[in-house]
Amino acid sequence: AGRGGLFTRHRSFTGYPDVGWGWAVLAGGFVITGFSYAFPKAVSVFFKELIREFGVGYSDCAWISSILLAMLYGTGPLCSVLVNKFGCRPVMMVGGLFASLGMILASLATSIIHIYICTGVITGLGLALNFQPSLIMLNRYFSEKRPLANGLSAAGSPVALCCLSPLGQVLQYHYGWRGGFLILGGLLLNCCACGALMRPLVGPKKTQDQAVGEAGKKNKPKKKLLDFSVFKDRGFIIYAIAASIMVLGLFVPPVFVVSYAKEMGNEDTKSALLLTILGFIDIFARPTCGLIAGIKWVRPRCVYLFSFAILFNGITDVISSQATDYPGLVVFCIFFGLSYGMVGALQFEVLMAIVGTKKFSSALGLVLLMEAIAVLVGPPGAGRLLDATHNYMYVFLLAGCEVILASIVICMGNFLCIKKKPDEPEAHLENGAPAEREKLNSLLEAEGGEHERAQPAGVRGGAAEAK
Repeated sequence: AGRGGLFTRHRSFTGYPDVGWGWAVLAGGFVITGFSYAFPKAVSVFFKELIREFGVGYSDCAWISSILLAMLYGTGPLCSVLVNKFGCRPVMMVGGLFASLGMILASLATSIIHIYICTGVITGLGLALNFQPSLIMLNRYFSEKRPLANGLSAAGSPVALCCLSPLGQVLQYHYGWRGGFLILGGLLLNCCACGALMRPLVGPKKTQDQAVGEAGKKNKPKKKLLDFSVFKDRGFIIYAIAASIMVLGLFVPPVFVVSYAKEMGNEDTKSALLLTILGFIDIFARPTCGLIAGIKWVRPRCVYLFSFAILFNGITDVISSQATDYPGLVVFCIFFGLSYGMVGALQFEVLMAIVGTKKFSSALGLVLLMEAIAVLVGPPGAGRLLDATHNYMYVFLLAGCEVILASIVICMGNFLCIKKKPDEPEAHLENGAPAEREKLNSLLEAEGGEHERAQPAGVRGGAAEAK
């Protein structure tokens, strides 16, 4: 599943880019994205029970979610190596078993350390082994409709959060935290079913090509398990730096907005409603933004749309720091949900456009590793600032400034540092007609070249040029 280009003349498979089995892959990606992003937040409904059971503080329980997120992001390079070695489908199915096993073992825990290891490390690793391969397969199955597919897949996060949090509360009420963990472990076995949907795109070669293929394997260089050559691509370096800065502040407002509302004197249920509003807007913002990014005129400039989405998010944070009442926070959640959804729909679409299909697995793993460091620094750093100032205004101002800085880095870096090369024959491939794509593929194969995903103008680095 981790092998093969997007476009090929060998049609021994039934799924083609943009049609057919690709929609099943999208459905699997939707579920996996939902589990990966919503699960660290959903387990927080069990924290009160865990505090009573083990006699620990809330900050001790909060490490469960932090470890889950750290595993999701920090194991990116490991996932890339496994995908390049074994393919996406087997990695995802094993990951589903790990995710389920972690929650089942956690239901037998006798200390909070056991929860850290089982839920945080084992389940976190299992979710990571599902999340990254699902993105890789999604971006292999879709070409012209890829922005929409990424937007629909990203919508799985807010949808799952709206479902898993109430489900967790019901399970805790009826079965306690141990029974709830056991049932959630069974639910995570659905990751294996989603992994089974990730059918390899390229089928076996024709008989007449087998002899040539076997002879060619002897002289073919060994495939890299983790391709560090992406760091030679200026577009990738700019994206990685901007994404790391963005993550420092991106996740801070959703973490603190509820306590911000309570600080104003609002009831718990009224304060919690803010996250529901944010999630509801997010659900519709992601596929809508994906649809817009797929427009013919917009798609070659999607990096600038991504930069605008980040800027929009940062400005929303800065303005919200001046909110003094509940209606002000409601307005903030509406605009934050809109901008947050835009960022979620575009972040992997832009990365795919920069590095292409061949290097996407390695690039994604390395970017997630860099973001993992920022994830562990951002919210805790904001918490320390709150402890020092006792004022939420500074927390939201800091988060907004970090996100705005990220938008400036990616926009100005792309505009000033990346040179376009319009004469490249593959520059028109991304949005070209299917017949033209097939013709170009045939020419490339006749010359012995390997096809790489075309890159939209303005996001191509010097080392990512087509051979």
